[in-house]
Amino acid sequence: MNEDQVKSLRETLDRFASGTASTAVRRYAETVLHFIAGETRPWSRATLAGHITGSAWVLDRTRAHAALIHHRKLNRWLQPGGHVEHSDVSWRAAAQREVTEETGLAHFVAQPGHDDLFDVDVHPIPARKDEPAHFHYDLRFLFVADVDAAHDGELMLNTDEVHDCRWFRLIDLANDPALEPSLRRMVELSTHSFR
Repeated sequence: MNEDQVKSLRETLDRFASGTASTAVRRYAETVLHFIAGETRPWSRATLAGHITGSAWVLDRTRAHAALIHHRKLNRWLQPGGHVEHSDVSWRAAAQREVTEETGLAHFVAQPGHDDLFDVDVHPIPARKDEPAHFHYDLRFLFVADVDAAHDGELMLNTDEVHDCRWFRLIDLANDPALEPSLRRMVELSTHSFR
């Protein structure tokens, strides 16, 4: 990552914030813009107040299932994602690397506007013995895996990264009253994106 990529991210976030219908997501995008304006390396884990992360909302090619991971440290179901590495060539590449590391998925169907942000979220991460509490400024991208979850969509569990990973039917997620709000938002975005 470098300064040019941060400059490009500012432009991307400006477009995203002005184009989203969600007041909450617009606020998140503006919060990320404010954060990156005050940091020289906003993606670095050494930025202790928080850092940019990259996540993937992964659908199967039928667009009826989403791949979720059971996060080892946070002990809950989430979309694949994580920290940006210095070797990542883009924010989307960071999210894709995380998908492959956490689920084994590596082949995706190209979508119009696939480099566009799908969602943005800002959330607190609790303190652990090796790091203080901080924020993740999460950039989320849509991926459509070139698999059918019901027939050839086997995921590869990486036990170093996650407790579990599996496909969930979008309709089941949509009807789950306990679904975490940012996951619910991405389920709703999914149904609007492919009408």
